[in-house]
Amino acid sequence: MTSVTAHVIADDAEALAVAAGLAEAFRTEAPLRDAERRLPYAELEQLSASGLLGVTVPADHGGADVRQETLAEVFRLLASADASLAQIPQNHFVYVNVLRRQGTTEQRKFFFGEVLEGRRFGNAQSEAGTRHVQDIRTRLLPLPDGSHELTGVKHYSTGALFADWIPVLARAEDDNLYVAYVPRDADGLTVVDDWDGMGQRTTASGTVRLDAVTVPADRVVPHHLTFQGPQLHGAVAQLLHAAIDAGIAGGALAEAAEFVRTKSRPWFESGVDTAAEDPLLIQRFGELDLQVRASEALLGVAARAVDAARAVDAARDELTDASAAEASLAVAAAKAHTTATAVLVADALFEVAGTRAALDSLNLHRYWRDARTHTLHDPARWKIQHLGRHVLNGTRPPRHGLL
Repeated sequence: MTSVTAHVIADDAEALAVAAGLAEAFRTEAPLRDAERRLPYAELEQLSASGLLGVTVPADHGGADVRQETLAEVFRLLASADASLAQIPQNHFVYVNVLRRQGTTEQRKFFFGEVLEGRRFGNAQSEAGTRHVQDIRTRLLPLPDGSHELTGVKHYSTGALFADWIPVLARAEDDNLYVAYVPRDADGLTVVDDWDGMGQRTTASGTVRLDAVTVPADRVVPHHLTFQGPQLHGAVAQLLHAAIDAGIAGGALAEAAEFVRTKSRPWFESGVDTAAEDPLLIQRFGELDLQVRASEALLGVAARAVDAARAVDAARDELTDASAAEASLAVAAAKAHTTATAVLVADALFEVAGTRAALDSLNLHRYWRDARTHTLHDPARWKIQHLGRHVLNGTRPPRHGLL
């Protein structure tokens, strides 16, 4: 549970400066945290104290309300240093956004205050053994006193172990989706640290068990209303995932370049004195840099498309189908590209660095393990499918939280 006093960040420039400083601080022990699966409690307290968790709180509630372009860059910076640490707050911002869209005035006042004080939101949404990812079987049932009872089992609950509040996705009696914001120490709620993924090892994306957990009525938000009209919920969530992948790619490329400059030997046929002078390596690094630059450019385009749609929403007090679709498609393009880039560059690190880079003690394989694990969240092939449908037939993407 958070026990720090949080700074309140004033604007986009400060948010980026704070993120860059934290990234450098987190980078130092990232290989050791991964190798030993040392959970980042201290680092998350630093994150809370920094004020970064509150940067999307609206200005009329005391927050900086930064652009999505800024938020994406914050995540890219953090992921370039430690992809697990960057993923942990992804759901935090998603569920701040849920409150922004569907929370009551009282709910926004309370929870935005919590966020500005450094409180962390986790996540309990995905379930295992169901027909598909949208098949949510956790139930939110009414009680005679007007409160609710929450029962179910969640998996891949990134951030829950470190959270002050755990937003739980559940279906009510009417089968509609709601989000219940549950205190981490609520009776009947258990967080199990059973995540054993090969990558993103310190996200603690384990199991949340809910055994007749009582939830007051004022802690429940009607999430299904989000998808009854144009929405940016999915675009914002996927933008942050794309930023994490772009960060992994950039971190892997920087690590590879440093390794080649300082540790690699030139190939004997190259006729040069250092590996950094090898023309074939120079060519390969140029190709990889081009790929990373393209991913970062698409990430920026996507973030600006989301910002543009949000601006239309603010000006007209309603989101349009056209602007929401453009944002979703731009994010889909960025996510598909960053998915490929993260895996490609993390793998190419070994190609350019050579045999010594494969030593387990160096833990350079964490970039590939993190990239391969994180990019499994949702299939890029379906994002490309929606891009194709739109460019060929003008079909707008569907309204759901994964696009």
